[in-house]
Amino acid sequence: MIKNKKTSCILGVIITILLVVLDQFTKYLAVTNLKDGNSISIIKNVFQLQYLENRGAAFGMFQGGKVIFVMITMFLVAVMAYIYWHCPMSKRYLWIRIIITFLMAGAFGNLIDRIRLDYVIDFFYFELINFPIFNVADIYVSCSVVVLLLLFIFYYKEEDMEVLLPSKKKKDAGNEAK
Repeated sequence: MIKNKKTSCILGVIITILLVVLDQFTKYLAVTNLKDGNSISIIKNVFQLQYLENRGAAFGMFQGGKVIFVMITMFLVAVMAYIYWHCPMSKRYLWIRIIITFLMAGAFGNLIDRIRLDYVIDFFYFELINFPIFNVADIYVSCSVVVLLLLFIFYYKEEDMEVLLPSKKKKDAGNEAK
């Protein structure tokens, strides 16, 4: 296990970049193979690849809010970077660092599309349940949020969260003691 914070951050950046490259490559494949209206059925009447230009947020909500989406994404990336940097290097917090890596990759993957194209390329479609069309970056974010919620419910305790996001009272008490 990595004990050095700088090494952990470098590894986190490298993994984030690799995940973003994977997301962007799948989007390139979607544009190349699906943009002309060609859907590819993977499991008939269940799952298909279908091109969509999503100008909204998650699952097409809030269409046309590019500037707001970019600002919110940059703010959330800054918060995640702060938490990653301040995350203890103990094994107990490894999941937090992994989840933040995937969340940042998902955020950057869709941010690149928003800035470059003014929309996000989506292409996975569960026809059986008429689930909104999504992409690899969305998978990173959605799965990470689910795992994070499960960890908060079943693994991490309140004192663990206090280590990640110390309260102002605790900081003030520490400063008074000095």
